[in-house]
Amino acid sequence: MKKLVLVVLMCYFASFEIKAQSSIKDSVIHCVLISPSFSFQMPEGDLANRFGNNSTVGLSAGIKNKKNWTFSLEGNFIFGSKIKETSIFSGLTVDGGYIIGSDGLYADIRAYERGYTVFANVGKIFPYKGPNLNCGVYFQAGLGFLQHKIRIEDKKKSVPAIQEEYLKGYDRLTNGIAAKQFIGYCYLGNKRLINFYGGFEFVEGFTEGKRDFNFSTGLPDSGKRFDFFMGIKLGWIMPFYKQAPEKFYTY
Repeated sequence: MKKLVLVVLMCYFASFEIKAQSSIKDSVIHCVLISPSFSFQMPEGDLANRFGNNSTVGLSAGIKNKKNWTFSLEGNFIFGSKIKETSIFSGLTVDGGYIIGSDGLYADIRAYERGYTVFANVGKIFPYKGPNLNCGVYFQAGLGFLQHKIRIEDKKKSVPAIQEEYLKGYDRLTNGIAAKQFIGYCYLGNKRLINFYGGFEFVEGFTEGKRDFNFSTGLPDSGKRFDFFMGIKLGWIMPFYKQAPEKFYTY
């Protein structure tokens, strides 16, 4: 009985290998793609009035089919250190633009850009100048969600007005539907060792403020916004696919 089970299993895996894909060297293959990425972005539209340049780190997971179409889900963390909207603490500052803490000393307040995007993407690779037909010019478009805000840190915890729930009156939380486009190059090596993509990415956010009240203006943080990022994106690809069986010839 054990021998029968072993033979059945051997036949099963043998048939699985026979049905395996052709070699990546000479055909377009179906594979799973996992990709960490990094972007450097410049803001435009309403976003440029609030933040300076930013970066993102992200991760995507998806598939590429035998027609070089790609389908993926992607998430990115946005971070930056340049805040242009300096009036957010106007109600707390004294002459010279400083904030005095409860200890009577100058407070150490720091502000950063933080946010994230999530997208469902579809793309297409057009073979061009690569070692195989899975490399080429890469177009991708996506639809998803964008959120950003100002992260505020009181290093000495000396300003009660910007602690806990009060932070919501200063952080400019904003979110909404977003779209993205990418054009670049995708490279999948013949031996799985070097696999990457890189190019230009554009993100459009159709957003609005989500806080009921801004302390610096005395008004609700409402109104439609157009937030736009453009930048350079690089990603490392980890492809997962079944290797075609080696071919043997006898004479």
